Amino acid sequence: MNEHFMKIALNLAKKSFKNNEIPVGCVLVDESNKIISSSSNSMIKNHDPTSHAEIVAIRKACKKLKTTKLLNFSIYTTLEPCKMCESVIINVGIKKIYFGAYSDAIKIHERKLRNYFYHYKNYEFLGGFYEKECSELIINALEKNR
Repeated sequence: MNEHFMKIALNLAKKSFKNNEIPVGCVLVDESNKIISSSSNSMIKNHDPTSHAEIVAIRKACKKLKTTKLLNFSIYTTLEPCKMCESVIINVGIKKIYFGAYSDAIKIHERKLRNYFYHYKNYEFLGGFYEKECSELIINALEKNR
């Protein structure tokens, strides 16, 4: 896990907070640690419920590289990927998923089982990086939009 990329994702999330989006930032990195794409949530701006930061970053990378597979890539995101994003991440072949805040939608026990499963399948699915900062940003957005 490279803290530098998580900090970039956190800064992207802060920008999306200022734009009244759900504050999630994402950075997609190749095996040489080069940033291939980055994004933040843009669901409200685009009127598109699929414009999650992870999905947008993956779309940009695939278009840039003219491919549908992102093998040997890592993704850094400020919030635990939802099921939609997780499915796309796995389907494009990304093996290393690092995230900040945990989603409350998944119980701790289920997370442990899932993390075991992904390690078993050669995935790194690890969370809690800059968890406090990422969580506070989400909480502040929810409070702001009440």
